[in-house]
Amino acid sequence: MSLAKDLLYPSLADERRKHKKKRLVQNPNSYFMDVKCIGCYRISTIFSHAHTVVACPGCSVILCSPGGGKCRLTAGRCRATNLSLQ
Repeated sequence: MSLAKDLLYPSLADERRKHKKKRLVQNPNSYFMDVKCIGCYRISTIFSHAHTVVACPGCSVILCSPGGGKCRLTAGRCRATNLSLQ
């Protein structure tokens, strides 16, 4: 009798749907990202699940705001340049 799914090698889609602690290898859902301000071209490192509003240190433009889980980047004012998964 064989199983319908391979428990030792689950697919990526199945692993992403699972809770972070119930995956085959535990890893967090959060990450750090480098965000470039369009106004002054400074790069700021922002946590993906930030609970506070993050402003640009150069021109004080709001880069992201909390959104009930992941933070939301301000449209048209910043751009995520590098995502570093931790």
